Amino acid sequence: MSMEPAVTQELAAEYGLTGEEYERARRIVGRDLTWTELGIFSVMWSEHCSYKSSRVHLKRLPTTGPQVVLGPGENAGAVDIGDGLCAVFKMESHNHPSFIEPFQGAATGVGGILRDVFTMGARPVALLNSLRFGPLSRPKNRYLFSRVVAGIAHYGNCVGVPTVGGEVYFNDIYNQNCLVNAMCVGIARSDRLFLGQAKGVGNPVMYVGAKTGRDGIHGATMASEEFGENDEKRPTVQVGDPFTEKLLIEACMELMAGDYIEGIQDMGAAGLTSSSCEMASRAGTGVEMNLDLIPCREEGMTPYEMMLSESQERMLLVARPGYEGKVREIFEKWDLEAAVVGRVTDDGMLRLLFQGRTVAEIPAHPLAEEAPRYERPMAVPDYLDALQGFDPYSLAEPKDMGAVLKALLASPTIASKEWVYRQYDHMVQVNTVVAPGSDAAVLRIRKDGEDTGRYLALTTDCNSRYVMLNPYTGAALTVAECARNVVASGARPLGITDCMNFASPERPEVMWQFAMAVEGITDACVALDTPVVSGNVSLYNETLGLGIYPTPTIGMVGLIENGRQPVTADFKDDGDIIVLVGTTNDDLGGSEYLAVWHSRELGIPPQLDLAMARRTNDAVLRLMDTGCVKSCHDAAEGGLAVTLAESAIAGGIGCQVGLDSRGVLRRDAVLFAESPSRFVLTVAPANRDIMAETLGESGVPFAEIGWVRGDRVQMGIDRKLTVDVSLAELAAAWRDAIPRALEGGNTP
Repeated sequence: MSMEPAVTQELAAEYGLTGEEYERARRIVGRDLTWTELGIFSVMWSEHCSYKSSRVHLKRLPTTGPQVVLGPGENAGAVDIGDGLCAVFKMESHNHPSFIEPFQGAATGVGGILRDVFTMGARPVALLNSLRFGPLSRPKNRYLFSRVVAGIAHYGNCVGVPTVGGEVYFNDIYNQNCLVNAMCVGIARSDRLFLGQAKGVGNPVMYVGAKTGRDGIHGATMASEEFGENDEKRPTVQVGDPFTEKLLIEACMELMAGDYIEGIQDMGAAGLTSSSCEMASRAGTGVEMNLDLIPCREEGMTPYEMMLSESQERMLLVARPGYEGKVREIFEKWDLEAAVVGRVTDDGMLRLLFQGRTVAEIPAHPLAEEAPRYERPMAVPDYLDALQGFDPYSLAEPKDMGAVLKALLASPTIASKEWVYRQYDHMVQVNTVVAPGSDAAVLRIRKDGEDTGRYLALTTDCNSRYVMLNPYTGAALTVAECARNVVASGARPLGITDCMNFASPERPEVMWQFAMAVEGITDACVALDTPVVSGNVSLYNETLGLGIYPTPTIGMVGLIENGRQPVTADFKDDGDIIVLVGTTNDDLGGSEYLAVWHSRELGIPPQLDLAMARRTNDAVLRLMDTGCVKSCHDAAEGGLAVTLAESAIAGGIGCQVGLDSRGVLRRDAVLFAESPSRFVLTVAPANRDIMAETLGESGVPFAEIGWVRGDRVQMGIDRKLTVDVSLAELAAAWRDAIPRALEGGNTP
């Protein structure tokens, strides 16, 4: 212990604490800090753990509703899915670690989000992800992309939880900061949710799972910093073991089936530090631990290292009195560590003992909940007027619309992600009904091993280009797009989790983007009845002052019930009628068409009428209740032309479509505008009247625009054939784009 450095304001600054924060910490403990205490404050008061720049804005999010079983504040949130069950879900980021070491960074991101869910008592049933990379023309990006996907696949496949959905975007802005967001969904009994609380003075505190090593130390602090030119932070990246995680899941499920514990929490960011002080803070108690009893896999670990390690596959729990032996028996059965390392106290302190000495003694609640809260300056970016002022119609209209469609389908952002999801085992647990590739993944809901006749629909989404051009509208559009994804599958949206990826909060324009995005999410969630039940904030996603586009990723859960069967996007039968629900407007600003064909990321993004979005979603669900909808696909990136082509490619059947240009300025807007609140669906000719009557009564605009037919994709505008391309040619462009881009090799 004599080798510990003296704690000074200068040393605290190296650990990420400002002078004011350091003095505040000293006032809380009433004396100078020990080195271990400095480490504890530095991680708990980091941006990653404390949300000190974002909490003032996040409190505006809607978090309640009749479907909400548990809102934000615990490890994950939960919504009611009927029959006494709830869906427990959350999304988190692992951006910085994945840029440094993509395989382990992505893998441990999956492991961490799994633990957030099963620590609640929910068995994980699905994993999803949202990924952002620079263009695959760069070797470094090909390396990051392939290794991140490999890490996600490795962990999910080995742990036995299906990876069923996600999204991948490519843009130059992510060259120096890739984004890796992982989402997990589990199912639990609504009356058997377990909370991360250290309840019951005198109750034993137990450490369970894998042993503690030196990996991941200061991971939370590293995730709260931007990258410099020559940063070497590989020691902060955790190393995961999915086989141990599988054992941990089963041990926890067996433990939770009994009445043996008062609270439990995983050791995620900040490891043993966050789990112990947060559990004590939530319960209004204290925790005393003897660090001599912590199971360690390395010799000579110090209290500082034990408390800050982010070694994976570990949990902290509070056992009921007299059940320590039962807990130990269960975990030893699964070949995992289990040790009583402390007790719950009534003094509100996090107290750490080591070799007969007190090495840290900090009030738990101020440590966990009283980090400084910053209302950082905000300013509208100087460049925004110029970006939004661009007129897309100043560009020449393409002569060959078929060539534009082919180019859009070959854009890696739109192109088939089969190369990605074929590496994931999406059928393990045999609950997956709609696999990756449709608008939303769909899983059957079982209770006690029996099929309930209901389904979960799951999706992730964010169009960060929209958010860059208008943070409020772009964030609202993201929520609306997620809702359309689950509605297209036949599901009623229930709730969301968010992962707010932004650049440095110390820049006023970034905080303005963040605040406006929160407002957009808030208004969209209220309008669409999708409260926010969990989430994550990842700031400082920038390198050498260049930040990412604001990327507020949304994960949504929906419910299919009332005997309704899941719907997919693929065209089904020759002769089916194609129906467009919704209206196409002059919404070319921020579109994939402008980016791919004209190399412009400019303009005003599509304008969203939230009331119309809700009415349109409800109308489509009412039509699905009739059982006449054979396919449904929402219109998003690439507009109507890409939507039709994707459904044709998925079904292996072409289409003949007739459109008109009323209400838009040019033919390219008819085909490629990204107007929201639109669906393309098909019905059999025999059900034309049911379709027309149901949609007509709903008061939403709709039109029959063509037929499923042949082996070509043909689109006419104002009775003039505008697109005429073979389905095989379009399918090849769409399917081969990412594999072809990766042919350059995967070395950094």
